[in-house]
Amino acid sequence: MDNVIYEYCEVKNTALKQYIIDTSSLHKYFKLDWSKLKLKHYCGVLNFEDKDYYLLPKISKKDEESNLDIFIYMLMKAYDIKVENEDIASCKNNSHNILEVFIQIFAHKLFREFQRGIYKEYITEQDNLTTLRGKYLINENLKYNFTKEKIYCEYDEFSEDNKLNQFFLYAVKTLLSYTKNKKLLKQCELILNDVAFKNFDINNLHVDFNRLNNRFKDSYEFAILLLSRSIPLFAKDKKSFAFLFNMNDLFENFIGKIYEDIDNSTKLQNQKDFANLRLKPDIITDECIIDTKYKKVKTKDELSVTDKYQMFVYGTNFDKRNTMLLYPLHVERVNEDLQLGKDDKMVGLKMRSIDLEFSGSYGEFLSEIESRLGSIR
Repeated sequence: MDNVIYEYCEVKNTALKQYIIDTSSLHKYFKLDWSKLKLKHYCGVLNFEDKDYYLLPKISKKDEESNLDIFIYMLMKAYDIKVENEDIASCKNNSHNILEVFIQIFAHKLFREFQRGIYKEYITEQDNLTTLRGKYLINENLKYNFTKEKIYCEYDEFSEDNKLNQFFLYAVKTLLSYTKNKKLLKQCELILNDVAFKNFDINNLHVDFNRLNNRFKDSYEFAILLLSRSIPLFAKDKKSFAFLFNMNDLFENFIGKIYEDIDNSTKLQNQKDFANLRLKPDIITDECIIDTKYKKVKTKDELSVTDKYQMFVYGTNFDKRNTMLLYPLHVERVNEDLQLGKDDKMVGLKMRSIDLEFSGSYGEFLSEIESRLGSIR
């Protein structure tokens, strides 16, 4: 396929290469080394001139579709995207585009909740009415009503025009421009016909959830993920987009979620202060401290001094004598043991890799990775 670019590999398409060089918002994802433009540790989808380019991790040795499947599975687990296998298959049958698949999954989930009933809540309104409703507002009546034909009052309206639905309408309208299959999103938009459209800053958005609207929480968080990862690009008056993930973060989040499933003592990003030293290991269990590293290291001789110090500091301060650096096997195969420090300050460090290659359904993939992680010693 001419539309697949693997991480750390060169961009061969001349027009795409120049477009990336000319688009400053994409510079953080690529590295220009002499005349060669290479993708860094970011994966996802980049749309250019109405063509989707898949930026993928090379996990599977089989084909592009296998690598894309595993990448999507990792994203779903890392970001708690809860769907059934048939939903994944249904979406992928329409388009094998990462953003397209995720938008269709979001639309399926939201539409199903709307079928159970749109969320309504009491909204306080003020209006000039012909009959009294709710509370009579004296000052407003003196200000606006010179005759007795109308009454200015304040009342509670059980309405679907609330903040949560306004956000969903904003998300639906925004995502419509990124997808080819608009059917489900259009149906959601129609259901929200009586909701006022408002723009939202998703970086400063807060919605309160309770027992009445909690069933919409997954859809809300899914929409935040989609909107925060979609990078609009504008060139020559033509709209394009990128939907990219940092593989360091994805690998860390994915492994952390799996460890939570196989070991109930697991704590993720457990930050603690030791005097003026603030530490936050990726994963802590009763037995071990684990730090994920998405990079190429083959042997302990290639281990950086910084990583050694990091794991020694984690072990001594969290009182753990067993630590592990965990790498993806598709980057390099790693299996080393070493000791950091000495005597009563000695910390054991294992360097291990986890094989992420798999061919099968999402549920089977998670079960297999759980088994592989559980067998790492």
